[in-house]
Amino acid sequence: MDDKYALLFKAISDENRLKILKLLISGQTCGCTLIDQLPITQPTMSYHLNLLKQSGLTTSKKEGTWHKHHVNLEVIDDMISYLQALKTSTSSCNL
Repeated sequence: MDDKYALLFKAISDENRLKILKLLISGQTCGCTLIDQLPITQPTMSYHLNLLKQSGLTTSKKEGTWHKHHVNLEVIDDMISYLQALKTSTSSCNL
């Protein structure tokens, strides 16, 4: 179970991927519109979008020749719940 969250948090550990998520939440959906907002190349953008999609944080849908990207808000809510549960965890660690 923790490996799922490790993958999710790794996906948002990059500054560019965080910026991409913010842009997608604000309504930008196509890689071609995102690329104009970030100082990265198209292959790097594709890499970041694929990593976000593989983690489940985003989904994409092909519309004609375009790929429309969307943030999966349920996954973000799940990450928040995980962190809240971690914060209130009372288990002790015996080293």
